[in-house]
Amino acid sequence: MIKFGTGGWRAVIGDEFTRANIQLMAKALSDKMKAEQVADKGIVIGYDRRFLAKEAMQWAGRVFAAEGITAYLINKSSPTPLIMFYTMQHDFPYGMMVTASHNPAIYNGIKVFTAGGRDANEEQTKDIEEYIEKISADDVKEIEYEDALEKGLIKEIYPLNEYLDNIISAINMEAIRERGLKVVLDPLYGVSETSLSTILHTARCEVITIHDRHDTLFGGKLPSPSVSTLRPLQNAVLDYRADIGIATDGDADRIGVIDDTGRFLHPNDILVLLYYYLVKYKGWEGPVVRNIATTHMLDKVAERFGQKCYEVPVGFKHISSKMNATGAIIGGESSGGLTVRGHIHGKDGIYAAALLAEMIAVTGKKLSDIYREIELECGYIFMDERDYKFTQEKKEQMHKLLMEDKQLPELPFEVEKVSYLDGSKVYFKNGGWVVGRFSGTEPLIRVFCEMPTLEEAKAVCDIYEKFLGLEQ
Repeated sequence: MIKFGTGGWRAVIGDEFTRANIQLMAKALSDKMKAEQVADKGIVIGYDRRFLAKEAMQWAGRVFAAEGITAYLINKSSPTPLIMFYTMQHDFPYGMMVTASHNPAIYNGIKVFTAGGRDANEEQTKDIEEYIEKISADDVKEIEYEDALEKGLIKEIYPLNEYLDNIISAINMEAIRERGLKVVLDPLYGVSETSLSTILHTARCEVITIHDRHDTLFGGKLPSPSVSTLRPLQNAVLDYRADIGIATDGDADRIGVIDDTGRFLHPNDILVLLYYYLVKYKGWEGPVVRNIATTHMLDKVAERFGQKCYEVPVGFKHISSKMNATGAIIGGESSGGLTVRGHIHGKDGIYAAALLAEMIAVTGKKLSDIYREIELECGYIFMDERDYKFTQEKKEQMHKLLMEDKQLPELPFEVEKVSYLDGSKVYFKNGGWVVGRFSGTEPLIRVFCEMPTLEEAKAVCDIYEKFLGLEQ
């Protein structure tokens, strides 16, 4: 029953996310580590604020301990990027994080990281699934938690300072100190508050925080930064006349931003802002990497500075892999995840937040002014995006239509090419595009369209909605 998607394994708590399945995965990964002769190096495991997350980490740790593999358990709820950083920094062959990231509160799950702190790729996750299939319930052994601690097979650690110091060393803290920024934080009841407030207070920012208590129901909302979930943050930015509002998802690997005018900045805009800042203001040189559902405004910025933009399938493992292969200076997704060359090989909302604060301080400009500057230099482009739930029967119909029969609706713009790299993506000769793809983490089909005008983008999404029989 354990199947990995684009962001690890996620399941409904009490349905497939159970102690038995968690320990089954731990046993499978133990067997894999032994087969690869890396079991002696141990594994690092962390957890976020979701229901049963800490217990799940300990259940897994007890299995690794029973297999003679030392499990380094981070003993406070922590951001996913911290586990990736620690896996990379201390040369662990594998790391695990108990989280379901931005999924609804009824979900929990596990992300697996490989050497270098990278998201496990499809080959690695398929390998784990195959190990799972070979294991029976009787094969799974565990030892008592306290006994494992006493024997040194479980070690409790909390390396937050090491992670934060690494970010602080990479950011122009002096510039931020001189600017005296006012920042509103919204962790969305997740794990980022300690990390972000520590960095920003160190830079002498005035920090106001909302939604920071531990709430496994995330205030009854989705723990994902979006227009609908960040309305309280918008109000706070305007009420306090802040320079920026920063939000993160449940495990702090994704970021959401409200600018100085109270406008929600789409994750696409954040990526464009940071790439532009790194190239124009910091003088970095190099390409950018985005997935198939992320703005082509990045292509325009890259072209403006004589660089290249690379396109990959959805899943951050593809972003980090292409960045490593091309020397790209930044890579990211339209869902709010990004990383920068020289940092970890995965999404980090905390690092991204610190870099945004640096950008405002170094340029001496407001976020709204910087984006206006980019549009004047590189042009305009507009996106519409829609999510739809479906039954299994409906999914099979749509998959056959899009991916097997490779059918397209009648479109009012001239088509340049069609790609099936991840979903069905149509590129138009006017520079626009539309993609329909199934989510790898939720039972949704997503339609993204970007065109020279918002009206055109909405019109194409309407056509796809009708074509797929998704009218609501």
